[in-house]
Amino acid sequence: MDYTSRRSQGGLFEGLYRVIMRRNSIYVTFIIAGAFAGERAVDYGVRKIWEYNNVGKRYEDIPVLGQRQSEE
Repeated sequence: MDYTSRRSQGGLFEGLYRVIMRRNSIYVTFIIAGAFAGERAVDYGVRKIWEYNNVGKRYEDIPVLGQRQSEE
């Protein structure tokens, strides 16, 4: 395989450069959107792990405290 033919095909990083990193406005938008999506994913995962480890210990799991008294 010749270097010039391989070079013309491009690779993953060259494709990412052409699509995302060529213009600064698109690159900054991609970084901000990625940070927001990553934060949401980490928050969701940590919350699920915390709830799994604390089943039965939360305020909502205690039947007497989790319900309101009826006014009769």
